[in-house]
Amino acid sequence: MNAEFKSLNIAVLTISDSRTEADDTSGKLLAERLQDTGHRLARKHLVRDDRYAIRAVVSDWIATPDIDAILATGGTGITGRDGTPEAVKPLLDKEIEGFGEMFRMLSYQEIATSTLQSRAIAGVANSTFIFCLPGSSGACRLAWDQLIVAQLDNRTQPCNLVMLMPRLNEV
Repeated sequence: MNAEFKSLNIAVLTISDSRTEADDTSGKLLAERLQDTGHRLARKHLVRDDRYAIRAVVSDWIATPDIDAILATGGTGITGRDGTPEAVKPLLDKEIEGFGEMFRMLSYQEIATSTLQSRAIAGVANSTFIFCLPGSSGACRLAWDQLIVAQLDNRTQPCNLVMLMPRLNEV
């Protein structure tokens, strides 16, 4: 029995002190990728790399019933104002440790030991899945193509994150 694809409402948040909507290649890549696979772009926003500004946007989206997932790009490094993990972790009900581990393993194949500087994380808050990715478009491509797209597809077996979304699985 083949399940019918369930389109999700996904928000994209770019965290940057230097990017604008015009040159936000990572946010654009994620928005295009999710729409190309049949999902809906629920929101797209750019915010400065400030833990309280990030937390405000993510908190609002977590509380919005029709947002199923959030893809955040930027602020996951270890320099300067990189603060996305510190902004998002307190909001999570549960962290998905395996995401960061798998992302760094796959990233190692492309950038070798430089992947140690990535603090990519994922988790769930109020039934909304959140993925915090590095700001490079290469990292976003890797994360979407090799990890996220399959887990946000209800047809992925033996399990996927869509199976855990109450709004999409009400009887």
